[in-house]
Amino acid sequence: MAKLYFYYSAMNAGKSTTLLQASYNYQERGMETLLFSAKIDTREGTAVIHSRIGLMKEAIPFDGEFHFYDFVKEKKESMDNLRCILIDECQFLSKNQVIELSDIATDLNIAVLCYGLRTDFLGEPFEGSKYLLCHAEELVEIKTVCDCGRKATMNLRVDETGKAATAGSQVQIGGNETYTSKCMKCFKKEIPSMRRDQKAALN
Repeated sequence: MAKLYFYYSAMNAGKSTTLLQASYNYQERGMETLLFSAKIDTREGTAVIHSRIGLMKEAIPFDGEFHFYDFVKEKKESMDNLRCILIDECQFLSKNQVIELSDIATDLNIAVLCYGLRTDFLGEPFEGSKYLLCHAEELVEIKTVCDCGRKATMNLRVDETGKAATAGSQVQIGGNETYTSKCMKCFKKEIPSMRRDQKAALN
């Protein structure tokens, strides 16, 4: 029985590399896949999944109005052996899209592998990630490390001088020049408002 999977991590953990490898594994065994990527991320061109080690693959763009279930159901009728769909930047999914993806796994018996972030630069959940944590049948952490050597779980946004951003829009597309992965201890050093004593002082 197919399942909905959520592969999550902090920035720069190799999510896109893992996604492309998973797609290749399916295809090597004669099974077809569909790749999706958030339309909002145009750093490598519209709907291109690009890994930091140089792997690249064209994908189908999605935005908040995209209907995954109808699209995949139609594709299944024309593809001989569609067995898996893979979604990059899944934090940008809406609640309804996550439910559609769950329906694809249960109703169409197609595995759905989602790759993305859990939280934004202030430790707040993205909509897609929040509902994937609720609806995914398998949760898999892809691990990376902080500068201090501990496991990184948070995403720190920095400006051109390297100073941590403590306010701004939740969505700001960027790479190593904009974000860095941190463990919780190092993240709290940069974002004092995350600390209990700082919160108490504001009340």
